[in-house]
Amino acid sequence: MFSARFHWDLRPNRITEAIEAKRRAGAPILDLTESNPTRAGLSYPTEIVDALADPRMLVYEPAPAGMSEARQAVSAYYALRAQQVDAERILLTASTSEAYAYLFKLLSNPNDRVLVPRPSYPLFEFLANLESVAVDQYPLMFHGGWTIDMEALAAAVTERTRAVVLVNPNNPTGSYVNWPELHALVRLCAARGIALISDEVFSDYAFAPDVARVSTLVGVEGCLTFSMSGLSKIAGLPQMKLGWIVASGPEALRKAAMEKLEWIADTYLSVSTPVQCAAGKLLRAGEAVQRQIRDRTSANLEVARDLLAGSAASILAVEGGWYITVQVPRIRSEEEWVLGLLADRDVLVTPGFFFDFESEAYLVVSLLTEPGVFREGIGRIAREVG
Repeated sequence: MFSARFHWDLRPNRITEAIEAKRRAGAPILDLTESNPTRAGLSYPTEIVDALADPRMLVYEPAPAGMSEARQAVSAYYALRAQQVDAERILLTASTSEAYAYLFKLLSNPNDRVLVPRPSYPLFEFLANLESVAVDQYPLMFHGGWTIDMEALAAAVTERTRAVVLVNPNNPTGSYVNWPELHALVRLCAARGIALISDEVFSDYAFAPDVARVSTLVGVEGCLTFSMSGLSKIAGLPQMKLGWIVASGPEALRKAAMEKLEWIADTYLSVSTPVQCAAGKLLRAGEAVQRQIRDRTSANLEVARDLLAGSAASILAVEGGWYITVQVPRIRSEEEWVLGLLADRDVLVTPGFFFDFESEAYLVVSLLTEPGVFREGIGRIAREVG
């Protein structure tokens, strides 16, 4: 009766069952997986609520690419980062996930393929398969720092490949694309006639400046490129449901892509009028939230480095984002590490296999976690690994 797209095993896994059992028993859990900024003990300015008190939201005047004023607000966000992005290159969406869906519709036919990084964001397969698109992976290599295996990526391109996806910085490795990698990617995509998609939701969260780092692809000219971001991460406002796509590349291709994206968006008209009316004020007020997140993640990173120093656990090099990857001894599987920490130490972390790490044993920890919980949880991990 139902679509073949739903081919996943929806039964709860052992970790989910252990979490639910612990919560039913009323046991405390030090949750080091928290990724929702609205539950992380941050202070939200009253201007965010005030931004929604706009009588214009009572009038519905749909615009497929988004209200001009809202797109101008996104353009201003890039201008503050020394990037010139005309509003006509911006299309609003309700989320980055929806942006992926729009782009897969735009670029792919059923059974076409997209290339995504490994390790990375665990929802790629779901987002692609729901659009009848298949996912192939290209590896990120770690040798004291993360790099794209460009040879393996090029070899993975087939006649059905329609796009290469970047997550910049990557989730969870926190690694940015560098300039030589970007130049190689643009040459490859231009030569093969495929698009480059860059997920940049964490791009504002670098831990230190680096001239070798590419913070955004909005200035790419050599191939058709789409850069995505939104309020969820840059302003800590996932509940506002506002994301966007910036189209870049050769003018003819870019304009054709925007025309077709507007057709797609016009079919759904999913972005609400209230959030579009408030977009400029939300972006400005969100700067205070972003500063708190930057301070939080930087401080927690230093705490983790201090508490894990001298233990059998080590933090892999990280450039930015909200997460760290902790390598632990391979005396247990990742699942056993997670279940053991939960049962014996009341600490919840994410196993590396959730992000498709190619080997074990890695644990992923959120730097967004409330500082007291984070310090105690990392301390318990240090004692567990010895």
